[in-house]
Amino acid sequence: MMTRVPMPSPLPVRNGVGPTRLRVPTSGPWATIAEYVVSRFDHLDADDLLRRFDAGEIVGADGAPVGRGTPLGAHVFVWYYRDLPVEEPVPFHEEILHVDDDLVVVDKPHFLPTTPGGRYLQQSALVRLRVRLDNPDLTPIHRLDRATAGLVMFSARPATRGAYQSLFEKRRVTKVYEAVSALPDGWDPEAPTLAGRPVPVVYRNHIEARRGELRVVVDDTREPNSETSIAVHATGVSASGRAVLHTFLRPHTGRMHQLRVHLSALGIGILGDTWYPDLLPEMPDDHTLPLQLLARELEFTDPLSGVARRFVTQRTLSEAPAPSRCDAHFPAGPAS
Repeated sequence: MMTRVPMPSPLPVRNGVGPTRLRVPTSGPWATIAEYVVSRFDHLDADDLLRRFDAGEIVGADGAPVGRGTPLGAHVFVWYYRDLPVEEPVPFHEEILHVDDDLVVVDKPHFLPTTPGGRYLQQSALVRLRVRLDNPDLTPIHRLDRATAGLVMFSARPATRGAYQSLFEKRRVTKVYEAVSALPDGWDPEAPTLAGRPVPVVYRNHIEARRGELRVVVDDTREPNSETSIAVHATGVSASGRAVLHTFLRPHTGRMHQLRVHLSALGIGILGDTWYPDLLPEMPDDHTLPLQLLARELEFTDPLSGVARRFVTQRTLSEAPAPSRCDAHFPAGPAS
């Protein structure tokens, strides 16, 4: 698989935040790039946008300032720094488990996004770590949803980034997750089943992420493109008094929201999930019940040294029971 090389930015990372790149049309009803930008961002103050052009804050690919009189078509892309919003701090902190010249592994808390997005910019693992480690080259090799806690790997320098990215592209990383769900009605510990299937279960379906839609779409008429092995680890009562089912999950593919969708399809939607099986109205984060999904383990052969590496989270799920029944084994299948 060929990896697309990103277009280099003429502006450096500043305070852990990279510049924004904007594609500019080469033709249209605007005489200048500045006119297009004012039209494109008509919800912002036009005079302030023009001030930024006059101040040299908007640049082309060569790093030279783009003035308010620069004609349309002179640049295909321009770069600038976003005005940083005032962000409410995420009151949970990432833990660094490993650092070397090439790789950083962190234990991400619930509610902290891996990368900037939406209303989260400085309050993201990437920006926090760039500032904390004084490394503007830090880049995530894979991602976790904001709601999911656990292990995330970051590349520390561009020269070796592709070697680690290829591990995920070629499915050479073994990943194990934990989840906690409400105990299904009629659960039989002597003959446990999920949606009528004996456990452990290998679940497959076709998942498609569509632009502009929050949730993925499941198409049962198409060939499966996602697969997860699901084993029951324990059942019991959580600290909050819920009867719960604690599962270990081994995804063999990495589709968007795959684990949440698969457990929901089996009738054991993850506790704290406001997207699956039903999309609930947006509400402030409930810190008393984070999504009970945890990226537990990452295991792989280091592509640079050839040494076997295994990282395990130090976090736990708040609704996990004290084990009363343990069946943490997986069906035979391809390595993830």
